[in-house]
Amino acid sequence: MSDEATESGQTSVAPASLQAALSAAIEARDAAYSPYSNFPMGASVIGEDGTVVRGALIENVSLGLAMCSERVALFTAVTNEIVPTVLAVASKRTSGALTFPCGACLQVALEIAGPDLLVVAVDLDGQHEVTTLRELLPRAPHRFTAADEM
Repeated sequence: MSDEATESGQTSVAPASLQAALSAAIEARDAAYSPYSNFPMGASVIGEDGTVVRGALIENVSLGLAMCSERVALFTAVTNEIVPTVLAVASKRTSGALTFPCGACLQVALEIAGPDLLVVAVDLDGQHEVTTLRELLPRAPHRFTAADEM
């Protein structure tokens, strides 16, 4: 497995947490239900306390009823009162590049975990990249906080 650094060089996640996130996302990918896109994706969330939750893509013939793996993992974290620190996604590459979460999933992650959430994409060969939600979604709308007044 390699660790492709981001422009800002932010890859500050403990190796054990990173490996747990990658392994769980890859395992979740195997549970994906993707008969329409044939693009199985898995995700995992690592909580502040080290808890790992998984999510798998679940498609539906009615596209609007499908649910991305990232949102399944994030919603499961909320349901279990887990504060996310890492979101990992596992899938094949898209046009030769690692596949990161879609805009809708990034927006949900921002709401639930904030801009400092670490986001990791891993491909089928184990190649991965670590970045932050802030880098992936720099100007996204977010909930108002006291820090916004400053």
